[in-house]
Amino acid sequence: MLRHWFVAALLGTLGSGALASTENPDLGIDQALRQARQQQVPVIVDFYAPWCYSCYYMAQHVLVGPNWDAARGDAILVGVDVDSAEGAALKERWGIKPLPSYLVLNPDAEELGRIGGERTPEQFYAEIAAIRSQGAPLEKLQARAAQGDTAAAVEALALYHARYEAAAGLEWFDSLDPSERASLEADSLVQARLDRLRLMQAAADEDIAACLATGEKVLAADPGCERPYEVARYADCMAPLEPAERKTRLLAQIPAMQSLVDDKALVRPPLCADQRSAVTVTAELYEATGQADKAQALLGRAATDARERLDGDLKSDRNLADNLRVFLDAANDTAALDILYPQLIAAYPQDYVYANRFARSLAARGLHEKALPYFRSAAERAYGVNRLRNASSHADSLHALGRDKDAMKVLAAAIKANGPFFPDEVAELKQQMAGLRKSS
Repeated sequence: MLRHWFVAALLGTLGSGALASTENPDLGIDQALRQARQQQVPVIVDFYAPWCYSCYYMAQHVLVGPNWDAARGDAILVGVDVDSAEGAALKERWGIKPLPSYLVLNPDAEELGRIGGERTPEQFYAEIAAIRSQGAPLEKLQARAAQGDTAAAVEALALYHARYEAAAGLEWFDSLDPSERASLEADSLVQARLDRLRLMQAAADEDIAACLATGEKVLAADPGCERPYEVARYADCMAPLEPAERKTRLLAQIPAMQSLVDDKALVRPPLCADQRSAVTVTAELYEATGQADKAQALLGRAATDARERLDGDLKSDRNLADNLRVFLDAANDTAALDILYPQLIAAYPQDYVYANRFARSLAARGLHEKALPYFRSAAERAYGVNRLRNASSHADSLHALGRDKDAMKVLAAAIKANGPFFPDEVAELKQQMAGLRKSS
């Protein structure tokens, strides 16, 4: 099983966002749809978060220039911060998984398509153009596919994959007329999309045999820049295997991943936008197969590349600055991180993210007294669910220092400031408070 250094960036648990940096962040989806109906234009919704450094990559390198001006020229744009209470609800409503995600709606609030995660400019504008010109609500795509339209079938299956709705996508495809289904399955693009859905579903079902067999097909078909995600999904299926078999299977994935790093990720400009996943998943493969020296060498190479491109200016590219942090974290280079974190905090003083990360890094090493000022600094800027998460970690450090009364004050203040939102996280904080009362 791989450790998934890239998962937080891909799916998100703990900004400012791309569209929100150039558009009115107070424009809600409902208001945007009203404007879209008046003007008969689509709505593009950018889901982002303040910790989402892929969002910063898109904002700085992709959503700029003449192509972006043309793409947004006849659309209503709206940014949604998923860390806010309203944004979290919208994220759940639309089933948004990776961040950033760009959801394209018609004026009737029907989804025409979505793009999830980082893209190079060439990839993003090709995809957005296809959605704008060919996109259709899922029901229409399904109807066209049922009549033998392979392009519609590919688009429908891709939409199910983007929504992480593998079971629903496979169920729909299996419901087609057998003769039409057989005709569609003969198309290589349809088959590739089906295989990726089958791998996603097998992994969710923990069907090891199906996951391994389908994973090999997906990876043999070359999923391009999305290879790291499929390798990670395939690797997760191997947990129950005997160590020797697991090692053999993982070793077989290293050449293609190393080639992706060398030819598409650590090149300038990168041909795969998500450099960190390419690097970290490859490093994890090396480590999982007993090649820790190669893992460290790759992470060191990636960190050096990031430093050289930043050229001493962490403000020049926030995505790249955070990639440097991730590479050092993956290498467990705490000495370098202890130097980098204060620099990142100074470079980006307007948000809580790096203060919180540094505090947690210190706390994880038992340096709770050193962590406290950074937890307090993060608390001054954190909002939404992250206010609660920062308070929980802050209270843990206070408890470790024997300061339970102070810990309970921190938790109570966060709960009060939070209001009625995020009830699950609030319940966890209340349980934490109850435990502190018992121990004090």
